[in-house]
Amino acid sequence: MSHPKNAPVHAFWLAGRQATGEGTLDVTSPWDDRLVGTVSVPTDGQVEEAVAAAAAVADEFAATPAHVRAAALDHVCRRVTERSEEIATLISAENGKPMKWARGEVGRCVSVFRLAAEEARRFNSGEAQRLDTDAGGVGRLALTRRFPRGPVLGIAPFNFPLNLCAHKVAPAIAVGTPILLKPAPATPLSALLLGELLAETELPEGSWSVLPVPNDRMPDLVADERLPVVSFTGSAPVGWSILDSAPRKRVTLELGGNGAAIVLGDYSSEADLDWAAQRIATFSNYQGGQSCISVQRVIADASLYDRLVPRVVRDVEALRTGDPADPATDVGPLVSEDAAKRVEAWVEEAVAAGAKVLTGGTRDGATYAPTVLEDVPADTRIGCDEVFGPVMSLTRVDGEEAAYAAANDSPFGLQAGVFTHDVQAAFRAQRALEVGGVIVGDVPSYRADQMPYGGAKQSGVGREGVQFAMEDYTYERVMVLTGLDL
Repeated sequence: MSHPKNAPVHAFWLAGRQATGEGTLDVTSPWDDRLVGTVSVPTDGQVEEAVAAAAAVADEFAATPAHVRAAALDHVCRRVTERSEEIATLISAENGKPMKWARGEVGRCVSVFRLAAEEARRFNSGEAQRLDTDAGGVGRLALTRRFPRGPVLGIAPFNFPLNLCAHKVAPAIAVGTPILLKPAPATPLSALLLGELLAETELPEGSWSVLPVPNDRMPDLVADERLPVVSFTGSAPVGWSILDSAPRKRVTLELGGNGAAIVLGDYSSEADLDWAAQRIATFSNYQGGQSCISVQRVIADASLYDRLVPRVVRDVEALRTGDPADPATDVGPLVSEDAAKRVEAWVEEAVAAGAKVLTGGTRDGATYAPTVLEDVPADTRIGCDEVFGPVMSLTRVDGEEAAYAAANDSPFGLQAGVFTHDVQAAFRAQRALEVGGVIVGDVPSYRADQMPYGGAKQSGVGREGVQFAMEDYTYERVMVLTGLDL
């Protein structure tokens, strides 16, 4: 690893201002192990200062006029747009994400802050309810408004180092609640750049911090009673441990998935199968498969299975693997060589148990080749857990009911894709599939930033999406007015 002499250390953001601690963290590229940046790590005392500042400013921030919050969100939206190529390059460098996907992530961040600015202007208009439905309520009117629960601890993962930070921060600003953002240790630079843009706004001092603390210091923050809301995106074991340790807090968990793409028997024309195969190949491997809603399982009707499989293999083999900085690269490295070794071990386990490799199955450092498996035993880790790598398994089923049953045969339930033209089958899928989202005519990997996003079973609790996160960060408070002529 090369360490440039006198390389600057990136400060973190403590209560809206830059600060440095006593230790540092090196951020390296998973592609070539070069040093991307060195980040200052907050001390325990500085973390305490940030928490105290958030608690102290909570009432002031909640009373901030909507136009102030909306203007701050609009500003970040505009500045991310202006610096989009610089930010995409940073995401690609620290995360290993190909530039085409990094640019897409920046565009989604722009949307999140735009949506949050719009919601901030609409937020808390209140709902009036007549209470004179019974004699005792004559002359009474209930007015219900939402108020912040209190400062938020937002914990973001490495796979979308900008946009999943935006999904924590933007809704908090929209409702006027302070937030402490903890980015993933592997990818803190995008979050710190977001802090740079927030610092250009007129938000109250103390209303936000970006604290790149190590994961082993997270439990103390989770336990702090001054942070009554925890929004976590990451692995299932860590997420459930947070919920278990803070049962009286409002905890939102966006955890793992085992995304199924279901191809029903009516989706059988040449054009249908070409579209399904292309989408499946792309979204099993985008972000190196490091997405909770990437395609991990393909469940296809027996009537078209033998026509679909060669198309999927063809389209997977057409994907270009390589340097994430190259605009032509489709699939970059995983976040680390250890992550790639884990995927390699899972594939080897599945093959030893009887799975067949149709393409891929090789590793080069942190890069794992896009891989298609067939006949994967259900009790292998790839068969039942989240691989979080560029690997998919193919399964043949007889009929719609069997397809939905196969998709449900998983501890996870984040999203599923159903390729069908039958609107009745689509409604049956929404009723039958134990997931948080059903995407009809496409892969499970589709997400619009304004829609409710979250899972069932081991995939988590609560929903993100700007409006839905705002609801999680607030609670209803009713006021009853008496003696009115209604």
